[in-house]
Amino acid sequence: MAEEKKSLNFIEQIIEEDLQTTYKKEDLKFRFPPEPNGYLHIGHASSICLNFGLGEKYNAPVNLRFDDTNPIKEEQEFVDAIKEDVLWLGFKWEKECYASDYFQQLYDWAVEMIKNGDAYVDSQTSEEIALQKGTPTEPGKESPYRNRSVEENIELFSKMKNGETPERGHVLRAKIDMTSPNMLMRDPVMYRCLHKSHHRTNDTWKIYPMYDWAHGESDFIESISHSFCTLEFLPHRELYNWFVEKVSKEGELKPKQREFARRNLSHTVVSKRKLMQLVEKGVVNSWDDPRMPTISGLRRRGYTPNAIRKFADSIGVGKRENMIDVAHLEFCAREDLNKTAPRVMGVLDPVKLVITNYEEGKEEWLEAENNPEDESAGSREIPFSRELYIEKEDFKESANRKFFRLTLGKEVRLKNAYIIKGEEVVKDSEGNITEIHCTYDPKSKSGSGTEESMRKVKGTLHWVSAKHALETEIRLYDRLFSVENPDGDKEKDYMEFVNPDSLEVITGFVEPSLKSAGVQDKFQFQRIGYFCVDKESEEGKPIFNRTVTLRDSWAKIK
Repeated sequence: MAEEKKSLNFIEQIIEEDLQTTYKKEDLKFRFPPEPNGYLHIGHASSICLNFGLGEKYNAPVNLRFDDTNPIKEEQEFVDAIKEDVLWLGFKWEKECYASDYFQQLYDWAVEMIKNGDAYVDSQTSEEIALQKGTPTEPGKESPYRNRSVEENIELFSKMKNGETPERGHVLRAKIDMTSPNMLMRDPVMYRCLHKSHHRTNDTWKIYPMYDWAHGESDFIESISHSFCTLEFLPHRELYNWFVEKVSKEGELKPKQREFARRNLSHTVVSKRKLMQLVEKGVVNSWDDPRMPTISGLRRRGYTPNAIRKFADSIGVGKRENMIDVAHLEFCAREDLNKTAPRVMGVLDPVKLVITNYEEGKEEWLEAENNPEDESAGSREIPFSRELYIEKEDFKESANRKFFRLTLGKEVRLKNAYIIKGEEVVKDSEGNITEIHCTYDPKSKSGSGTEESMRKVKGTLHWVSAKHALETEIRLYDRLFSVENPDGDKEKDYMEFVNPDSLEVITGFVEPSLKSAGVQDKFQFQRIGYFCVDKESEEGKPIFNRTVTLRDSWAKIK
């Protein structure tokens, strides 16, 4: 039976139609153009997967271009982080480009536009310019400087470039139409004076191009065929095309801008400004805090590139904005980690279990399967002894028939080990249980092939040997915000919805094999969830971040 052909999304349909009319396959070229003013987040991951995915589908080059036109906010640190994120997701770019690579070309084109009567220097303040632009229902008014002579404009623009004009002294505006229904076409600003050092060009430039002027022209310079961006740039498309027309010649292929809807993720924010506030106000520890929706935060938390790519592919691209439940992202992580993460045992809230009929001082090493989903994963040996740790919640002195864990007078199996029976408890002066005493069936060892080992009991518990266990710090991460849409209530600041329980740091015990675990190693703590070794770990002292629980427990809490 033939494999069912996957239907094309509307972006792919646009490309297919263009291949029939405008472009040849060898003309196709895409780009991912982040501004290096912060760390990339899950929304950028979707854009990365879209553009680089199209490159893979059509065997077309994809450029990584940094939109570095604002030296006030941009830093080399962000450039390096963005490159690391794209590579980590498994993509390679054709060329590493920067808008700043084209500053001279953009300036030269701007001079030509002045000469052609398509641009002029405006000496009004930004407030005056905003006022005379009008409103969506009222036309704008022309600047008193709109009809300056070409010679005066050239002279003033040259002084702007050389730093002879103070900041906010002049701007260069395109001369289009102050009555256009699209307010972006009402003589938009192309250049402003900024006497700030740039992370690549240093102090060479005293003027910097605006996004709308730099972006489309950069696409044209790089021969980009399709420039995909989010819906907020739809009104910019007319200006994008106008600028490209001014610098292109008849017969040259021009880039085509098309828009897709932003996908918002529940229980978080993806505005770079708000993410920066979370860092600056100490709500989180850093841009790569595992609670952050940044790609570096998700990586540190234990998400895999494959999980994020599957997430981006599954939500697809659309024409309407919508809210994606973070539970879907967590599902993608579980699905991937289930196939790849080795199984280990760890106890997060320990209580001591003493097997009274197990010989004191005796220990044995039991075989345990590393991953039942992966036959090639093999097995390991784990130590077993008289005194163990189990989870406090896995024991009740008395329980109803629906409680299938340990209680007095009933049997459960210790995973990979023996069947035990609860006998009595030891309590402190305040009535807290300090030890659980039990007996074991020596003939019930898992995998031994005896009749007793095949005996069925309803509960199976994980455990660690107290003598051999590795004490470790465990960080239990949860959703950063307690509501689905922190930006949804216009009466309240999004900071009011920060989840106070988004991080709990505890001390737990894990099996000794994890002593050698390295940073970013991922595991399934059986019956608990998926965990990843944090970068703050020291040799022999791993710190574990919870990536996700085994099941979606948030829905139950709500």
